[in-house]
Amino acid sequence: MTTPRDDILAGRTSLGIELGSTRIKACLIGSTPTDVLATGSFSWENRLQDGLWTYSLDEVWTGLQAAFADLVADVHDRYGVRPDAFGAIGVSAMMHGYLAFDGAGELLAPFRTWRNTNTGPAAAELTDLLGVNIPLRWSIAHLRQAQLDAESHVADVRFLTTLSGYVHWKLTGRKVLGVGDASGMFPIDSTVRDYDQQLIAHFDAHTGGELRALLPEVLVAGADAGSLTAAGARLLDPSGALKPGIPLCPPEGDAGTGMVATNAVAPRTGNVSAGTSIFAMVVLERPLAEVHHELDLVTTPAGDAVAMVHCNNGASELAAWVGMFTRFAEASGIRGSADDVFETLFREALEGEADAGGLIAYNHLAGEPIAGLDEGRPLFVRTPDSRLTLANAMRAQLYGVFGTLALGMQVLADEGAALDRMYAHGGMFRTAGVAQRFLAGALNAPVAVGETASEGGAWGIAVLASYLSSAAELSLDAFLDQHVFAAASVSVADPDPADVAGFTTYLDRYRAGLAIEAAAVDSL
Repeated sequence: MTTPRDDILAGRTSLGIELGSTRIKACLIGSTPTDVLATGSFSWENRLQDGLWTYSLDEVWTGLQAAFADLVADVHDRYGVRPDAFGAIGVSAMMHGYLAFDGAGELLAPFRTWRNTNTGPAAAELTDLLGVNIPLRWSIAHLRQAQLDAESHVADVRFLTTLSGYVHWKLTGRKVLGVGDASGMFPIDSTVRDYDQQLIAHFDAHTGGELRALLPEVLVAGADAGSLTAAGARLLDPSGALKPGIPLCPPEGDAGTGMVATNAVAPRTGNVSAGTSIFAMVVLERPLAEVHHELDLVTTPAGDAVAMVHCNNGASELAAWVGMFTRFAEASGIRGSADDVFETLFREALEGEADAGGLIAYNHLAGEPIAGLDEGRPLFVRTPDSRLTLANAMRAQLYGVFGTLALGMQVLADEGAALDRMYAHGGMFRTAGVAQRFLAGALNAPVAVGETASEGGAWGIAVLASYLSSAAELSLDAFLDQHVFAAASVSVADPDPADVAGFTTYLDRYRAGLAIEAAAVDSL
């Protein structure tokens, strides 16, 4: 039996780094992928610049270096050593968005994140042209919108990538992208695990360009994606201690790492990730029959087709309500943490009526394309005969997190997509048996919550890095089943018929009440 210190000294480790919307996280795992040896992080926030949401590339590197240094310090505190090498490294980040460079590798416009919704005309045009739903946040929608707006930089674009692809390029010199992240740039043909060449030809004929020359090379999980260069090592670790030559796995998006972190990469499996946004991924057995604006077609890190329901609004409004009750407790002289208040209110929600007593909660802080809303206005709505109790109010708020998601999942169910089990992760699932149970009722499918994905996407990309040494012998789903999740502790909640019926009633009211949301956007 080897110890964590042995793994660190021998380089039998994998480092995962994920650039999320509010934190850059680093996660180190040992020769057993479920063993998280150390972590590090750095907090950051996007900012609105000239009407567009962005992060500066300088802060990308400041944050990466800080998260890496934090992880190295954690390793030293725990094991008394400072690592100068790893068995493999992986980089993940928020998907989609727009990072455009000229021939000299200079950034041509500020990084435009997935959060921007200025690409409506381009997304609509491309959806009609390609016969595939092109969401507002996809890279190709950003590029086409820049063309439609006649932005001066467009003529100089020679390379287009995502945030994970950019960081990987600077660390290795390779302009590559994992297929899952690439599927948020341009549609993928899952039969060849590459961009759909016929659709690229349609785009080129329509625009007079040569799109393929601008896009990164597509790689599947386990493929050779290059190694850390000396310059890349200094970018990550300015102290100079980190050695070059470490292999890197293909860079991936946060959706793909979430699928890995929940063992949802095989057909008929899916996962729900709930945070600032909420999205569901379902691995398909067959192509969809029609184009649906509610469904994005992306892929797993292995290149298998996935239907994605992405909602801009997740648990932030719920957290704001809990924050108000936390302050009430403090003002009343009741001592307890925010986690204690979450636990109390979530448990109270279990006592609520199955349909939340006629109450409706809209969590729309931002626009929600699935609901047909360009902007958001959080609302809590009831009729005179609704039953306003704390239990019903909290159940309505929890149901509200899943409302828009359920609208999209209903479209997928109508397509006949089969789902054996949905895996869920995110902070709102920490209170055992509450949000998990309500999600099972909302989806009318079993919902599993595991304990292994404590570090989320940073852990997921570390697992993909560790897969590099096994890819020649095992498929990704077999590797996860045999080496990662074989002994994992998983709690499964089956849908309660009363919850299913109650949420159906709630969703009918929710759908009808979207007109109230639209009126609020127009009026407030």
